[in-house]
Amino acid sequence: MLRSSGTTMPSMPSAILLLVSAIFAFLHATSGATVRHGPEAGPQPVGVCYGTFSTSQPSAQEAVSLVQSVGIKRIRLYGPDHNALQTLKNTGIEVVLGVPNNELQWVAASQDNADQWIQGNVKNYQDVNFRYIVVGNGVSPYEFTGTPQLAPFLFPAMQNIQNSLSSSAQFNHIPVTTAIDQSVALSQTFPPSKANLNPQFQQFFNPIISFLVKHKNPLLVNLHPYDSYTYNKPEIPRNLQKGTTTSQDPRLQYVTFQSQSPVVQDGPLAYTNVFDVMVDGVYSALEKANGPSLDVVVSEIGWPTAGGGGATNFFAATHNNNLINHVRKAGTPKRPQKFIETYIFSLFDEDKRGDNKHWGIFLNNKQAKYQINFKSQ
Repeated sequence: MLRSSGTTMPSMPSAILLLVSAIFAFLHATSGATVRHGPEAGPQPVGVCYGTFSTSQPSAQEAVSLVQSVGIKRIRLYGPDHNALQTLKNTGIEVVLGVPNNELQWVAASQDNADQWIQGNVKNYQDVNFRYIVVGNGVSPYEFTGTPQLAPFLFPAMQNIQNSLSSSAQFNHIPVTTAIDQSVALSQTFPPSKANLNPQFQQFFNPIISFLVKHKNPLLVNLHPYDSYTYNKPEIPRNLQKGTTTSQDPRLQYVTFQSQSPVVQDGPLAYTNVFDVMVDGVYSALEKANGPSLDVVVSEIGWPTAGGGGATNFFAATHNNNLINHVRKAGTPKRPQKFIETYIFSLFDEDKRGDNKHWGIFLNNKQAKYQINFKSQ
């Protein structure tokens, strides 16, 4: 044995055992997670939103098995579904987990409450690969959204959740963010270079922008191009006249990535689809609100198969497959090198969503409504 200053040094085999033990401890502490999540360089796998607002759906186990079988690598849960979380352990699927709106006030009320939330829904599932914790969904100060009473609790809840994760070496890599609705947050959306946040929304959202910038976390944005098409919103140029038949409608072609030449010219930037217009509008609005460095994740986008004009299996397949191909090729005209992380809404039909009950890729018997290719990602 070697001795120094009266201290007994371990033998070489003992030292090796200590080193190996330290390595195993580190690997265990970081299992199921990468060092840091968030938008990466290069093409991103397109994920899917898994909502359960339905009277009859496959079990969580069946849903996760289906997700794996079709090659989906990322999934968004709007709230803690413990059956789903249990099933997602050790699958490698990246999970976007929401703190539901109805829990914001409780989480914001105290750090202890937030710690309990993280313990019960994140730390208890250490073998789940969490990508983001999304605090609130579509919260705004406007009465028409049904969430103004929650607006004061959003930022404190985000801070408390961040504090809970930051105090844990195993989970402090998980970004904390929130999801907003593009159509609600922006007062002007077209052309994209002129887009800006509604002043009332910006006043409410300024501390959240500062929070996201400070922590280098992305902002999640729900986009609804189908609504833009249906309600003739400004993102659809007025000079695009509705076609005599649905298949010949240039507005529909523009929204479903079928336009072959630029439809919108915004200064030096040319746009062939409304998706890029909407995303670049969000970028422009954030630049004017002291958030030029923020990345945008499209946390909800899709196309229905029934319930309105253009709502068919054919156009849902066209939109969603073209969307996957588009976001895998490049970014937007404004940020061509920034690939857009995207989540398609939704996995299954949800019959309790009123007018939005037909947005599923799959029927509740797990049969695909149309062909969609996730496996080429």
